[in-house]
Amino acid sequence: MKTLQDLFLDELGDIYDAERRIAKALPRMAKAATCDDLKGVLLSHFEETEGHVTKIEEVFDCFDTKARARTCGATIGLLEEGDELMEDYKDSPAINAALISLAQKIEHHGMAHYGCLREWAGLLDNEEAADLLQEILDEEKAANDALTDLSHEFSNRETLGEGARKSTNKAAGKKPAGKKSPAPVTALPPSATRRKTAPALA
Repeated sequence: MKTLQDLFLDELGDIYDAERRIAKALPRMAKAATCDDLKGVLLSHFEETEGHVTKIEEVFDCFDTKARARTCGATIGLLEEGDELMEDYKDSPAINAALISLAQKIEHHGMAHYGCLREWAGLLDNEEAADLLQEILDEEKAANDALTDLSHEFSNRETLGEGARKSTNKAAGKKPAGKKSPAPVTALPPSATRRKTAPALA
């Protein structure tokens, strides 16, 4: 009969495969980005992901088991979708939003994995493994938060084509199109504001 430890090791092998695939994909994603801040986040997370691979191997060691990858179909599907997105939107102002969306799908998948694995490691009384998995989970959450901040501050506005327009208007000292200054109010002469008095009846 399969045990919780069997499940733990199977899922650990799944995310081990996922992280190695993601490490190969992140430099391609960074190259496709046109936003320098997004490039920086993706390349920084690339370095973290390489560290995740090493930490996962350490988790296997905590269970006296040799690291073994188990094909992660979910990650394969996400990365194939990502390749299509990068091809379809390579000349579009929406490319950075597309990359952020892809990266966050990958992060959410990873967070779900690591959250379960950390809890299971605790149930299996392996605190060293639980601590390593918590470290990875914290880095995944931080990367996801950085991507969310970027989408709010820049990429979603750029997707609508507003980033360049706002920059141009600001540089020229102009107000955004469509917003007109109100017409000046001209004061009426005192005679125009007096109420007319009805003629007295005979």
